[in-house]
Amino acid sequence: MDNSIVLIDNEPLFLNSVRRRLNFCGFKNVRSEQDPNKAAALFKAGKLFDVALIDVMMPETSGIELLDVIKNTSPNTECLMVTAINEVKVAVECLKKGACDYLVKPISGDTLGLAVKCALERKRVLDILHPGKKMTSTAFTHREAFRSIITRSPKVLKLLKEAELHAASDIPVLITGESGTGKELLARAIHCASSRTKFPFTPINMASVTGSLFDAEFFGCTRGAFTGAEKARIGHLEQTNKGTLLLDEIGDLPPELQGKLLRVLQEGEYLKLGTSKPQKTDVRFISATNADLNRLKDKGMFRKDFYYRLKGALLHLPPLRERKKDILLLADKFLKEFSDVSGKKGISEKAGILLINYDYPGNIRELRSIIQLAVNLAQGRQISANCLPTYLRKQKPVARCCSQKEGSSIASLKEVEKAHILKVYEQTGRIKTQTAKLLAIGLNTLRRKLQAYCVA
Repeated sequence: MDNSIVLIDNEPLFLNSVRRRLNFCGFKNVRSEQDPNKAAALFKAGKLFDVALIDVMMPETSGIELLDVIKNTSPNTECLMVTAINEVKVAVECLKKGACDYLVKPISGDTLGLAVKCALERKRVLDILHPGKKMTSTAFTHREAFRSIITRSPKVLKLLKEAELHAASDIPVLITGESGTGKELLARAIHCASSRTKFPFTPINMASVTGSLFDAEFFGCTRGAFTGAEKARIGHLEQTNKGTLLLDEIGDLPPELQGKLLRVLQEGEYLKLGTSKPQKTDVRFISATNADLNRLKDKGMFRKDFYYRLKGALLHLPPLRERKKDILLLADKFLKEFSDVSGKKGISEKAGILLINYDYPGNIRELRSIIQLAVNLAQGRQISANCLPTYLRKQKPVARCCSQKEGSSIASLKEVEKAHILKVYEQTGRIKTQTAKLLAIGLNTLRRKLQAYCVA
């Protein structure tokens, strides 16, 4: 591999050991520096490296100080911090200053190689997203693959573009997010945007996998391999060969079963029950969870080696309460979904404001259920506030349009109208047709008012 890597540590034995391990992993362009000041001088002189492994505790200049220098002089260099002391405070400080990962000595060769590969994948994606430090437009090469994910949120659009870029490689992907945020939908989109799209996409709920049947389900078995095996069985790995396997709710998989999948992730090999010859599989792994795997890992409830194997690329889906502009877009999608049965006449202004103001602990899944219920109650008429659940109607229906300082004059009706129109316009993601529908005014009327407000 031609990627350039620099190792910065004041311990020569550690430097030599890391260099050998990286060479074994295929990284040949590796440079070592014992003096952090000399390393800083290299970056200040314009020397470019793809990845820097930096020891946190060094005399004279600390690793965190060196991290600042590198990020200021070569922001595209991915930095991996290395330390012998596992302190959360130090790890958080490093990550806040721009490090992409934090490794604790002693580091196994497997963990080290994977961490560098993940750093290089992150750099590849960021170089595409930010060429010359300028953000490109979110244009999708595989637009059809992501069509089912509806959003106007800049954060989610950027996430989808990153997902599309990761789809081009076979790196494992870990998708995190609260329940109901659409993790399986994103995993399926990554599969559809990849070269594996013509092969199977197999989602497995790991919470439902029992220990006694794990081997048979994943690896398969021959007839008579164990008591009750009356016929041969094809496992998920064989069935999904050349495709994508989604390990959903991976945080619920017990540590003893995690170890059984680790070899598959590392070597692409598994042993079918009833046979003695290892079989190869070419499967792309995507994992999803609403659990905090870092916390589970630190508590010993999730294997560290398994965690680092799964976390090739990390994608976090934000909750719906942080995507307010998407609420009415999604509501309209669900209205169309249920209109085949009941017909639909849109959403009233009051109902729309109630929908936008709600926080959705169940996220998109909860919004879908709310719209389905409302469609049933509306019976083909416009969805009014009375069609929404009681707990949702108990909210304050209209947020304050104008913030008034104590003692200030009362806003005029025209000012209140302007503030309200602009608020609804922003909440709908600047969709004029949806805004006019919520405000119960004509589209041309809305356009005239926005023009008068000097708003496009």
